[in-house]
Amino acid sequence: MESKPRDNRLVLNRETPARTFSGYILLVVLLAVAAASIYGIVSLSQFDGDPSLAQVLPRILGPVLVALIAKGFFLLQPNQAAAIQLFGAYQGTDRNTGLRWTWPWLSKRKISVRIHNVTSERLKVNDKRGNPVEIAANVVWRVDDTAQALFDVDDYREFVNIQIESAVRAIGSKYPYDDFDHDELTLRGDGDHVANEMAAELQERVRAAGVIIDETRLTHLAYAQEIAGAMLRRQQAQAVVAARHTLVEGAVGMVEMALEQLSAKNVVELDDERRAAMVSNLMVVLCGERDTQPIVNAGSLYQ
Repeated sequence: MESKPRDNRLVLNRETPARTFSGYILLVVLLAVAAASIYGIVSLSQFDGDPSLAQVLPRILGPVLVALIAKGFFLLQPNQAAAIQLFGAYQGTDRNTGLRWTWPWLSKRKISVRIHNVTSERLKVNDKRGNPVEIAANVVWRVDDTAQALFDVDDYREFVNIQIESAVRAIGSKYPYDDFDHDELTLRGDGDHVANEMAAELQERVRAAGVIIDETRLTHLAYAQEIAGAMLRRQQAQAVVAARHTLVEGAVGMVEMALEQLSAKNVVELDDERRAAMVSNLMVVLCGERDTQPIVNAGSLYQ
C-alpha cells in the first residue's frame, strides 16, 4: 500500500474581518438575564411545596446562560486587535475598540498593532573594502497583517529582531565606510541612501510576518577599535593631501594671473631665468605654512 506524500508547504494566512458584536448590547442582555435569574431563585425559595422540573429548570439555566454570556466579553484598546479562533482554526480579526463580544466557544488572541521602535546592538561588520566597522541601526515597524504575524511565524517580535541584525550586516558589507575621492556611495557620507536601502532590504525580509517597516536610520557608525587609530591617521593624511592639492591649484592660478598682468601692463620685462625665479618665489610665498620674511634688494633684479 503506497503512502501519500507529506505536504510540507507552509500554510499562508491573510487577515480577514471577524464577525463580532458590540459588547454594550450584550452587557444589557447579561444584566437582564442575571436579574431574571436572581428573581427566579428568590421566588423559588418562597414557593410552598415541591417545585416541578418545569419550574426548576429555567432557574438552573439562568446562571449557566449568565456564565456563557460573560465568557464572550473582551476589551480592545486603540491600535489593538484580537484574532478569533474556533478550535485552532482562524476565523478573522477584530480591530474595533471598546467592549466587544463573540461566541463563548471562540478563543481570542490579542496582538498590538502599535508602532514599535527597536535599536539594534552594535555589530562588527566588514565593509566593502574589508575594514571592520561598528554599526547599529534604529528601526520603526508595526504589524500590518495580524494573521501572518500570529500564525505564519513562531514569534514575530523575535523574527523581526533577527532580520534587523541580518539586514544591518548585509548593508554594512555592501558599502565602504568612507571615500575621499567621492567615486562611490559610502556609509558615512550617504546615510540617507543607505537608510532607505536598508528599509527596502528589511521590508522584503519581514514581509512573511505581516510587518511594515516605517523608517530606518543609522544610530552608530565607526571603525572597529583595533583599526580606529590607523584609519584616523589615514584620514588625516588624505585630508592633508587634499588640502595641499587645492592650495597648489590656487597658487598656480595666482602666479599665472600675476605674470599675465605684469606682462600686459609692461611693468617689468623678465627673461626665462628671472621668470622662473619669480615663479619659484611666488609659489614659496603662497604655499608656505609660515609667514615669509621680505628681503629688500637695493640693487637690480640681476644682482
